[in-house]
Order: sequence, then C-alpha cells, then structure tokens
Amino acid sequence: MADSMTGHLRGQRPGRPTDGAQPELDLGKATWQSSSEGTGDVQIAFVEGYIAMRDGRNPSGPSLVFTPEEWRAFVVGARKGEFDLT
Repeated sequence: MADSMTGHLRGQRPGRPTDGAQPELDLGKATWQSSSEGTGDVQIAFVEGYIAMRDGRNPSGPSLVFTPEEWRAFVVGARKGEFDLT
C-alpha cells in the first residue's frame, strides 16, 4: 500500500493545483476498496497518484481527493485516536 501512496502524476510530484481546486481525475474506472471494520461504508481508491474517498452507499455522489501527504496525515491521526469520540 505504501508504494501506491507515493505515485507520481505525469512525472511530477502530486499536489494540489495552484488554485486550490481538486485535480480532475477519472474516477469512473477506479478500483474502490472497502473496509469490513467499523461502521458506515467508506471506500477508497488510488488514482493517478492521489487517494479518492467516497460513501459506498452513494457511489454516484461526490468524492474527496487527497494528496499522498494529506492521506498519510489522516491515517497517522486515525491511528493515534485523534478522531475517536470521547
């Protein structure tokens, strides 16, 4: 999985477009992965060096797109319990 998060986009380091908008990615052919743990149905896909996330119960709805650095920060925070309800 680590190798998937370090991919490059057209020979460049992945990053947000300079105007702050999400990159235009073709998510129609993405291979979506679900976890069997936890509640809900969050799905992720690795596409063109980015990580996309969507609600598996509404696959035609919007997707969030993260750079590898943003995704890594999220995963580290989740592992540390930063998002746990208290």
